[in-house]
Amino acid sequence: MTRRKGKKILITGGTGFLGKHLVQRFLEAGAKNLRVMASRVPEWMKDAGIEPFEGSVTRREDVAKATQGVEVVYHLAGKVSFSKDGAAEMNKIHVEGTRLLCEAARENGVKNFILASSSGTSAITEDGKLVDETYPQPVEILIKWPYYASKYYQEKTALRYFDGKGLRLVILNPSLLLGSGDDRLSSTNVVLDFMARKFPYTPSGGINFVDVKDAAEAFFNALERGRNRERYLLGAVNWTVEEFFERLEILTGVRAPTLKVPKKIAIVGSNVISNIYNALGRSAPFNASEVEMGEYFWYFDSSKAKRELGFTTRDPMETLLDTIKYLKKHFLADEIFSN
Repeated sequence: MTRRKGKKILITGGTGFLGKHLVQRFLEAGAKNLRVMASRVPEWMKDAGIEPFEGSVTRREDVAKATQGVEVVYHLAGKVSFSKDGAAEMNKIHVEGTRLLCEAARENGVKNFILASSSGTSAITEDGKLVDETYPQPVEILIKWPYYASKYYQEKTALRYFDGKGLRLVILNPSLLLGSGDDRLSSTNVVLDFMARKFPYTPSGGINFVDVKDAAEAFFNALERGRNRERYLLGAVNWTVEEFFERLEILTGVRAPTLKVPKKIAIVGSNVISNIYNALGRSAPFNASEVEMGEYFWYFDSSKAKRELGFTTRDPMETLLDTIKYLKKHFLADEIFSN
């Protein structure tokens, strides 16, 4: 079995939120052949027998060395930002970095390439329609936000290199990752912002999220069960933002915002306020792009992943509780919850 013996498994971005959980899953399965590529690999991974490779997917010489002797690549390295200022960096990492990694993988005889993308390349609608992998990718919507645009073009880049002739590509598209362990707040900041009372109103859109551990299990299974050039949406629930906030209120004791604003007014108003703050050289109290995202629906059906990857999800309230406990412990003082 490739997981336990044979050539190495390279995990780029293995120290990130999802990466750490995937690494842990492989260790639990007894894997002895892991190589983790990141800017810095923590001591606990080295102590567990993982081979560290400190480097960047944006440097050709790094990916050339990192993929030597590797049979499987899990490409998780990335950057999450919804600011337009981050567009160039995200394109460099997601698109150019993926191109360099794919070229190196092909040159070094890598057989399997598992790519971490996002549900945002497939599942965004204005009306709350439940979509799946057969739904046309909503390019006209996703290009509004540099992060999802870069992930969309990342998928297209990877697909050019893997044609099924000895090279296998599986793309996994998780929704918002929640749970414990997000020390960089790359994904759970929406819950932190709620707990810190940073939402002035409740957006009218809908949200999908998934427990990071359940997503990691699907990635683990994708090595042996995922089909070539197929995409798999990974999500647990489809809730309106109002339902999401109501459940956070129950678990945190922080009152959800009762104010509701029409979609067009919310989007236009947030952009106006953001522009005013920018003109004054100050940071706006919110990200205008995130306000706009909250007015869309991110609903989808994960039946394909359940059927083909054995994807399962835990009780979403358990996921929210784990997220809240972690954020309370590491990012919020207890007095913030006092009345």
